[in-house]
Amino acid sequence: MTTDLWMLVATGFWAACIPVIYAAGRLSQPGGSAWAFGNREGTLVVPTWVDRAVRAHANLTENLTLFAILVLVAHVTGKANAVTATGATLFFFSRVAHTLIYTVGWIYLRTLAFFLGTLGEIMILVQLLK
Repeated sequence: MTTDLWMLVATGFWAACIPVIYAAGRLSQPGGSAWAFGNREGTLVVPTWVDRAVRAHANLTENLTLFAILVLVAHVTGKANAVTATGATLFFFSRVAHTLIYTVGWIYLRTLAFFLGTLGEIMILVQLLK
C-alpha cells in the first residue's frame, strides 16, 4: 500500500479516536455519565477544552472528504508519487497537531497547523493537474 493510502487510513483512524478526548472530558464532569448514557437532553457543563476538541473533530471530518478524494484519485489515476506522499503525510501530521493545539487553545498555532494541512492537499492537487 502506498504512503498516500496509509496516511488516509491513519487520518481516518485519528478521526475515529478524537471522540475519546472529549468523551473523557464529558465523563469527568458531575452528571457526565448520566448525560452520556441518557438521551442527552439538557446541557452538560464542561470545560472549554472539551468544546474545542469537539470543534477540532468537526473540522477534521469536514476536511477529510476532500483529502480522501485527492488521495484516492491520485492512486486510481496512477499519479501518486513522492510529492503526493509528502502532501498526504503533511496533511496527517498537521491534522493531529491541529486537534491537539485546538484542544489546548493555542489560536495562532492552530491556524498554522490548519494551513499546513491545506498545503498538503494542494501538493496532491497539483500532481493531479499535471
